[in-house]
Amino acid sequence: MLDKGQEFIQPQPEKKNIRASEKQLYQELFNSLDTNSAGYIHKPHLIETLEANGIHADDTRLENLIHNLQSYSSTDKIYIKDFYKIVHDNIGIVEKCLRGRLIIPSFPEFRRDIEEIFNKTKEDTTGHVADYIPQLKRVDPEQYGVAVTTIHGQHLHLGDANIPFCVQSTCKPINYCIALEDHGADTVHQHVGREPSGTVFNELALNSKGRPHNPMINAGAIMSCSLIHNELPLADRFDYVLEKWTNLCAGKKPGFNNAVYLSEKQTADRNFALGYFMRENNAFPENTNLIEILEFYFQCCSIELTCRDLSMVAATLANAGVCPYTGQRVFSSETVKKCLSLMSSCGMYDFSGEFSFIVGLPAKSGVSGSVMVIVPNVAGFAIWSPRLDKCGNSVRGIEFSKALTSTFNFHIYDNLHCASDKKDPRINKSKLQNDVAVELCWAASYGDIDEIKKLVARGIELNTTDYDKRTALHISAAEGNANVVRYLLLKGVDVNPVDRWGGTPLDDAIRSKNDAVIKLLQKNGALKSTDLKVSA
Repeated sequence: MLDKGQEFIQPQPEKKNIRASEKQLYQELFNSLDTNSAGYIHKPHLIETLEANGIHADDTRLENLIHNLQSYSSTDKIYIKDFYKIVHDNIGIVEKCLRGRLIIPSFPEFRRDIEEIFNKTKEDTTGHVADYIPQLKRVDPEQYGVAVTTIHGQHLHLGDANIPFCVQSTCKPINYCIALEDHGADTVHQHVGREPSGTVFNELALNSKGRPHNPMINAGAIMSCSLIHNELPLADRFDYVLEKWTNLCAGKKPGFNNAVYLSEKQTADRNFALGYFMRENNAFPENTNLIEILEFYFQCCSIELTCRDLSMVAATLANAGVCPYTGQRVFSSETVKKCLSLMSSCGMYDFSGEFSFIVGLPAKSGVSGSVMVIVPNVAGFAIWSPRLDKCGNSVRGIEFSKALTSTFNFHIYDNLHCASDKKDPRINKSKLQNDVAVELCWAASYGDIDEIKKLVARGIELNTTDYDKRTALHISAAEGNANVVRYLLLKGVDVNPVDRWGGTPLDDAIRSKNDAVIKLLQKNGALKSTDLKVSA
């Protein structure tokens, strides 16, 4: 019998009563943590379980939970009544985590795979840091950080993921989104195209209409800046952009590297040339102050984030414009769709076609060594390593991205029905196993050999059991489906599996009084449960 401290105490009458279903929910979650059936848990049990699943103590959604835990030491006993009070305000995320309902249900395994990719790609020391901007040339080339944030707020980071770096060209998708939100696609694309340029990112070239080819190269990014609240003073426009970045980062305000801004401004002859070239072609909106717009563009490139921050930005794009941590819609889903489309075709400079072919994901790189990769409806990745290849992309960033879609079925066309040995971290393996068992037992019950053959073609194990440890042979024997029994025996299934009640397929056949099935089973060495115990 439980003592008073272990009882589930209902709130006082004046408070909201806990419904029976709600009480059961909390009890089940508590039991999953109480692995020793002691009737209590300790503080580390809860924190470590959440973190193992990618939900960290600094997650803003857990603010109340962490506050409620402060009065408990690591050795204090937490009973069910305490558990209710601790997690009540954050029950949604706690339930999803403990019941394996997050987008990556087996997060520890996912973490191991990401760590393996990180460690392998860390060995690549080829490439050179950007040298045309003096401040970027001074960055330590050995630094390497990776972070991933899922659409459910699961997070992991590795290496130098907490070191700030300038976003450089990874600001281009964000500025494009802001311009779309302010004016709509029709107006924006009167001033900038949406085709790959086929040339380097700062090429002095425009399309046949005298417009930048797309918003992901320098000319197009300058044009995007000219469309962002062009009625406001420059300082207010930059504050507006910073506010968007802050919302994308779940309320964390980005930094700003003034030294990089000044350095970039002093070495911006090509960008000034692009600006004057576009002005000559009447590409800008009316009353555009070119010098201000160029300075605005340099400021946007000099915004500072860490890999952890940038992965949150990427996750918001992966989540159709809604920040996973705050639930705030930063951009409309239509805006994000257009942005990801252009990132897929134009986001990796003149390596974009190759990247789309090999990796198959929307991405954007910057000459600071940053790469932002989006797995739509799953997660956002941020990679930072300053050494660049000849196209201006991070060497390790490219290699990490390649390994990512070689390991996981994240390539946009991996969902085609073709054989693949890639992992799908979105699948709950226990649920998958149960679904397979249900399909198999259903087919056996109805004597559907064709369906069973299809399952075999998918590599399904025919000895798979359901919740009651019953196999397809049990079911087909009980239903008297001799054709299925014959097929299963020819496939070499276990002829004497035992269900949770100790029964064998022969027991089922005898109960159903199907002589044909009984003879088939006995011919192949099947035994009754009583005989099986004697032989054992």
